[in-house]
Amino acid sequence: MTPPTVSLALFTVFLVVGFGWRSVEQRRRTGSTGFRGVSGRPGSLEWWAGVGFVLAIACAVLAPVLQMVGVVSPLAVADRPEVVFTGVLVAAAGIAATVYAQLAMGDSWRIGVDPGERTTLVRTGVFGLVRNPIFTAMILFGFGVVLITPNWPAIVGLVLLIATIELQVRIVEEPYLLAVHGDDYRGYAASVGRFLPRTGLRR
Repeated sequence: MTPPTVSLALFTVFLVVGFGWRSVEQRRRTGSTGFRGVSGRPGSLEWWAGVGFVLAIACAVLAPVLQMVGVVSPLAVADRPEVVFTGVLVAAAGIAATVYAQLAMGDSWRIGVDPGERTTLVRTGVFGLVRNPIFTAMILFGFGVVLITPNWPAIVGLVLLIATIELQVRIVEEPYLLAVHGDDYRGYAASVGRFLPRTGLRR
């Protein structure tokens, strides 16, 4: 298999397992898929966080496709078998970590935010190490894709993914959690890192 084919295969697994299977499992357990859609009015920062995430996914899919058909070429400095192999390992780890963190959320797992909904604040397991392990795992997966198909659309997609995740967490999710859980979330955010342990603490 060529690197673009491997990248597309891993991305398919990521979508099927991380979004498809997980939403089916959530519906079986709770009666809801967990999808809450894009927050905010069109043009707002909240709205761009959701739209940017979709665009990041589009870049991640286009990157291997464009490389496969010869429209873009991989960066020469990273176009080596050992880099591709490392990318496969990193992307696979990102998929596994995403699913693990999703399952650790239990019935509180959601895609998007419903301001009128109250979910349990999960603070145990991997959520005792970082507040947003699913997003950390998704960034890890995106980095793996860049290593497999190191071209400019893949790099743009990764940068866009990180930017929109930052927006989603800071502008949408943290204000929601503060409003719903108050001092419980303040204490949690002051002691557990945002994406990595002990980093991004809210003082």
